[in-house]
Amino acid sequence: MSGVGVLLPVLVPCVIVSSRLSPGPALLFVKTSQGKEEGRRFYACSACRDRKDCNFFQWEDEKVSETRLAAREEYNRNHQPSFTHRQNVDRYKNFVLLPLSKRRFCQECQQLLLPAEWEKHSDHQFLCDISTAQLKSPSQLLYPLENKKTNAQYLFAGRSCQFLLNLLIDLGFRRVLSVGTPRLHEMIQSKASQEDLSVRSLLLDIDFRYSQFYTEDEFCHYNMFNHHFFGGEAARETCKKFLHEENDERVIMVTDPPFGGLVEALASSFKKLMAMWKETEKEEMPMFWIFPYFFESRILDFFPSFSMMDYQVDYDNHALYKHGKTGRRQSPVRIFTNLAPSMIVLPEEEGHRFCSVCQRYVSSGNQHCEICNSCTSKDGRRWKHCVLCKKCVKPSWFHCNNCNCCTLQKHSCEKTDVGCFVCGKAGHKRSACPRLSRTRTRKGDLLRHDPADGSVFPFQDN
Repeated sequence: MSGVGVLLPVLVPCVIVSSRLSPGPALLFVKTSQGKEEGRRFYACSACRDRKDCNFFQWEDEKVSETRLAAREEYNRNHQPSFTHRQNVDRYKNFVLLPLSKRRFCQECQQLLLPAEWEKHSDHQFLCDISTAQLKSPSQLLYPLENKKTNAQYLFAGRSCQFLLNLLIDLGFRRVLSVGTPRLHEMIQSKASQEDLSVRSLLLDIDFRYSQFYTEDEFCHYNMFNHHFFGGEAARETCKKFLHEENDERVIMVTDPPFGGLVEALASSFKKLMAMWKETEKEEMPMFWIFPYFFESRILDFFPSFSMMDYQVDYDNHALYKHGKTGRRQSPVRIFTNLAPSMIVLPEEEGHRFCSVCQRYVSSGNQHCEICNSCTSKDGRRWKHCVLCKKCVKPSWFHCNNCNCCTLQKHSCEKTDVGCFVCGKAGHKRSACPRLSRTRTRKGDLLRHDPADGSVFPFQDN
């Protein structure tokens, strides 16, 4: 048996075949075999998990030929966006000056069209009479990028988006770093212009199409899997400036990553964004990480101060992640935060109540367990306590003496002597194996790839 684990982000440019832009630095992975401490390390795309979407692959110790490097650079040059962010801003200014009858949007190219470009797109499908309201809601104008292994661009439903905005306002935040949350960003932008809202937002997103609708002070092209600002130092400074502005305005990061993304890579990027803010602050940057509840243990591995709220986040363009459903049909997406749980007020009209013992709002079906001394349910149903497991489990689970744990009644019993993937011993997993930790690359070590000569060398990321 073999497995793959992620180590760290590395500046080796790769190319996504199905899009028009490289996702920037690759990630360094290690391929391990059972029973072996060390595995062979390789570079792969940070944004794609499917080779069909990005076929970039390079062994760490591989010597890349000049011909291959040149071909890679040529491909990158030929697959850049049609316009830069600055050009898109200028185009937008010209577009809004057009009468309604001359405002067109090419659905095939996902691009705002100026009259001089109509002929070039004459055989494409396009929308006419693009209103100001549509321009202020680009997430509804653009097609969602729904490839589960690449973008997974699921968009907040109006209910969840409005709840998040109201919560942020009630908590006193006036600046929102929106990382991969375009619908929340556009709601803030729209309400700020219409209702004199005092909240401002900066959107960091890998979808460059949003550069058609927002200025460089409102949108930064960003890959959250490798903390890469495509706009270089200028974009990084824009983010720093937004985080460091004073006037006693509280700032929070709200992020909604693709659910198939590597938690290790995401956590690394979020910590770097937090560090940008912490340059002038002593406390930890407030954060909402929106993710499925079954990733709770992975998130807590990297952010022990976080806790999970019971609020169900739902999405417009996801068939299953909807509010109001029960059991397995309900949305599993929750809010993880480093704010005190008692501060997060959840709507009682949607079935939440305040637990005076836990000092937090929970779903009505989440009953307090006297033995665990906690409201233990993760999915909204009432869980039951297992004395043998010494914890609460799902109501559909039963204790299996062969497996020595609770599981579904209909299951295949596994051998109890199966242990660590690396050393074979029981009590821990491969990621926590003491033998593996001795051979692992030092935390913080980054490598940079120089396309000029193909060399890879250490560098300090700031």
